[in-house]
Amino acid sequence: MIGLGALLRKELLEQWRTRRLLVVAVVFTAFGIGSPFLARYTPELVKALAGNQLHIEVPPPTARDAVDQFLKNVGQAGVLTAILLAMGSVANEKERGTAALMLTKPASRGAFLLAKLLGIGATLLISLLLAAIGGYAYTAFLFEPMPIGGWAAMVGLLLLSLVVYTSLTFLGSVLSRSALAAAAIGIGFMIVVALVSILPTIGPYMPGSLSGAGLAIATGRDPGVIGPVLINVAGVAALFGVSWLAFRRQEL
Repeated sequence: MIGLGALLRKELLEQWRTRRLLVVAVVFTAFGIGSPFLARYTPELVKALAGNQLHIEVPPPTARDAVDQFLKNVGQAGVLTAILLAMGSVANEKERGTAALMLTKPASRGAFLLAKLLGIGATLLISLLLAAIGGYAYTAFLFEPMPIGGWAAMVGLLLLSLVVYTSLTFLGSVLSRSALAAAAIGIGFMIVVALVSILPTIGPYMPGSLSGAGLAIATGRDPGVIGPVLINVAGVAALFGVSWLAFRRQEL
């Protein structure tokens, strides 16, 4: 991995200068803080909209509802963000010719790819941590404090699932010379993963299942996540390996 340190510093600086980190952090934090409020006041809003003529039984909201809303809101925003961040990461560099320029310096192609993937991962990590802090604080304020260890484990599982979707789109960005084509490949992979997740024997090991496991851990249950975690970590490594093999054979 020749030149990884310098390339990673460049990628991190670019994430900041292009305001990607700032925008993603603001969006994630807004969803993180808004989720407990949505869980807390949605039943009251439903009752108010129903009026006196329509009787609707809505169970009182709990901290579990706040965790569920957090995973849904931040998770959905995170998948979309992962695709947007990864789709042009390599394709745009190849299209503009800057990839060839960077690789004329003492830097390997593997380091070039890994620096980009780590840069995107850092943006997702920082943004998710801010969302998690805000979500935890307002869940504790509106409902009750959740176990910090369980909450942290939930955030870790959510981050892993986002990194998987990032790696899928990142592979598309390596294979194509267009950011739109890379996004299409990433969305296509995401649809395939969603369809495979329906299968009862394979579904628990797909990245989408990590949210359900995170909900269980955050609310004090142990769903047994070692297997799914190892499978998804191996999946990220395999996707990066395929990206590297494809990239090393490309003419830039």
